[in-house]
Amino acid sequence: MALLSSFFKEKTTNTTVLNKKLTLDVLKRLIPIRNLSNDKLESFALKHKAEVLPKGQVVFKLNEPSKIVTFLLKGTVSLEDESGKNFDISDSEIKANFPLSSGLKYTTTATAKTEVNILRVSHKVMTIGSEKRNSAKLLIPDNLKDNRLLQTFAQQFMDDELEVPSLPSIAIQLRKAMQNEIGIDEAVKIIQLDPVISAKLIEVANCPLYICNTPAKSCFEAVKRIGLNATRSLVVSLSIKNIFSSKSPLIKKHLDQQWKRSIYLSSLCFILASTDKQMNPEEALLAGLVADIGIIPFLNFITKLPADYYNEKEIIQAIPVIKGVVGTTILKNWGFAEEFINIPLQSEDWYYHNEDKINYTDIVILSRLHSKIGQKIPNLPAITSIPAASKLKSITLSPENSLSILHDAKDKINETLKTFAT
Repeated sequence: MALLSSFFKEKTTNTTVLNKKLTLDVLKRLIPIRNLSNDKLESFALKHKAEVLPKGQVVFKLNEPSKIVTFLLKGTVSLEDESGKNFDISDSEIKANFPLSSGLKYTTTATAKTEVNILRVSHKVMTIGSEKRNSAKLLIPDNLKDNRLLQTFAQQFMDDELEVPSLPSIAIQLRKAMQNEIGIDEAVKIIQLDPVISAKLIEVANCPLYICNTPAKSCFEAVKRIGLNATRSLVVSLSIKNIFSSKSPLIKKHLDQQWKRSIYLSSLCFILASTDKQMNPEEALLAGLVADIGIIPFLNFITKLPADYYNEKEIIQAIPVIKGVVGTTILKNWGFAEEFINIPLQSEDWYYHNEDKINYTDIVILSRLHSKIGQKIPNLPAITSIPAASKLKSITLSPENSLSILHDAKDKINETLKTFAT
């Protein structure tokens, strides 16, 4: 109850017309409050009140620091971003199940467009269920207990009998060599041991991600343009393509689809990091590329089973359950840095918040949410409401601005897809 008690200590200074009792029906739609047990929800309802604000009242202001999470319970709120663009959220929308704001600062100004009911609680509320979401154990949901494929894979994983793919040798050699502070000449000699990777690196150096009037014609020129540390990340990224392969037509189809999604996500990570200028773009690209790498051992595992042992529905159901835990296991096995290891586990936790400064998990989360904007996908929060958005410095995100960023980056993304796809 200590965590729950901490929700009750938060106080606000906003002027309200009146307070209103909360009902369990209302609380059971709010993410993540609805993950509390019924007993805790009842206690929560007794300790909290909804604030009733009149039409025209400001709920919170852009760029002001925040120590609370704000939910819209009833009515319509208008949100205005830094560029002056507005968008509305009404209580009837799915987005109203998520907080209006949960970051360290407000990324919009929210104004009551009608009379509204608002709930404000401590940031600690966003940790409800986080241990389960980010568990390093492979936990099978109750509704998938009958999925024989998932059960079999989970047993193999828990018995530590799963075959984990090896990081391609060229990437390992380069990483080890760079620990000894080698120069460009030495790095190029290692990269050229793999003619395919060498050629791809030149192609990447000449793609729209790197704006330059003079094309790189050699591996040396490519490494010099990109930089040694960036080259290391790109070589790992280019090498990973080799493990997205299978002789099974069904599995190959899934691997090809996942590779395309991974390239798209990693391209967005690169562009977002380049625009915000707080994180290394090549490292961000690699972060996006390995976010869903846990799918590969699962798909390779399937190829060893009889064809009548599973169906495509079971595969699709199992992937979201296994990919985070298995992905983290792979990155540990590959000796990745700590800041990368938990990305597979946490990159779909929209309300992930580990520290005040932005990190690569934040970049992947923002990019993943960006990749879904414009698609009719249910249960997505407004991009302005998540903690990662409040950590950006050079750009402000909103639904309209995000679409603009995607539109402006379209050519770069398409060229990157072509470069990495073959």
